[in-house]
Amino acid sequence: MKNLIFLSLLPICVSVYSQNEKQYYLTADRIFDGEVVHSGWAVLVQGDKIISVGAKEKVLAPANSIKINYSNSTLLPGLIEGHSHLLLHPYNETPWDEQVMKESDAYRVARATVHARSTLLAGFTTVRDLGSEGAGYADVELKKAINDGIIVGPRMLVAGRAIVATGSYGPKGYDTDIKVMIGAEEADGSDLIRVTRDQIGKGADVVKVYADYRWGKNNEPMPTFSIEELKTIVETAKSSGRPVVAHSSTAEGMRRAVAAGIETIEHGDQGTLEIFQLMKEKNVALCPTLAAGDAVAQYKGWKKGVDPEPEKIKKKRESFKAALQSGVTILAGGDVGVFAHGDNVRELEMMAEYGMATSDVLKSVTSINAHVFHIDNQVGSVKEGLKADLVIVSDDPTKSISDLRKVKFVMKDGVVYKKD
Repeated sequence: MKNLIFLSLLPICVSVYSQNEKQYYLTADRIFDGEVVHSGWAVLVQGDKIISVGAKEKVLAPANSIKINYSNSTLLPGLIEGHSHLLLHPYNETPWDEQVMKESDAYRVARATVHARSTLLAGFTTVRDLGSEGAGYADVELKKAINDGIIVGPRMLVAGRAIVATGSYGPKGYDTDIKVMIGAEEADGSDLIRVTRDQIGKGADVVKVYADYRWGKNNEPMPTFSIEELKTIVETAKSSGRPVVAHSSTAEGMRRAVAAGIETIEHGDQGTLEIFQLMKEKNVALCPTLAAGDAVAQYKGWKKGVDPEPEKIKKKRESFKAALQSGVTILAGGDVGVFAHGDNVRELEMMAEYGMATSDVLKSVTSINAHVFHIDNQVGSVKEGLKADLVIVSDDPTKSISDLRKVKFVMKDGVVYKKD
């Protein structure tokens, strides 16, 4: 039964046959391979792999292959979401504190199955999900359910509980006699070794640490862990082959994370040209999450396009400009969950709006994300031997990134999940 699945939840009915029975021959007006655009190309898929790519004169359609073509279309690798929380939903629906403390894990997982499906049908075939935010290791089990074919969703890289310094994270502001559910796992000093190992043992693909958080005297973001503590986490994770990523919005928190050997910085709101240049020198990538701050500002009453930009948004523009100037590797990840799953393109639109070349945005959400996440031997490019994760959209996203919203066709692991 695993080789024959009927996807009754999809907007159209798609039968998934045995991988050995089907070949797909895909053509489009243009094919973006993860680096450059080609015209007159074709892609041949068999099973879960791309078996041939190139000019139509050389890549011929087998007699019994299923031919896929849309007029005025662009074929791309499956898009990769670099910063997601499938176990969260938009904060204007339910505040983060209430999701963490009042929504049961079972309820949150039920919602997450819908989030996973929406993400995949939006063309994002892989997500790096950076923390369950109070739901334990539900992300590990969500990943397993997708891999086992129980539910529909993207390929997942998961962080499990994530690590925070004691007393720094939320929810906060409640009677201290009451034990409140924390959105991540607290640890300090030598205990960081045990906690890191425990999270890895329970299924984390990546270790996430909060290098700073809003625990200053006036609730402003301040560094949490020392460089030595961060190095302890990095060295422990590295022994298992896991990367460490850091939530960090302050320049000092970012500096400490870079010094400790962390691979990616999430957010980087207060990053300076000097810090971004240091990140480039040390081969540390930035995931700016522009859309999250934009969404939160709107939840707080900012009328985008009508009201002047809030100071935080102005500073974010400045920091992103400095990041572009520095040449640091920039990932595509929106902190989805703060805003709606399936609206992932929102981050890409903002990257372009804030000054990043459209061609570079497309690379970020495909080949660059794949390379930095250590999965470029599987996904991120249209290349022979890689997984058959392919998306077709109407029009030309190399000219307008918003065309990525016009999804006509989604294939993951050689299985068609959307076909308009």
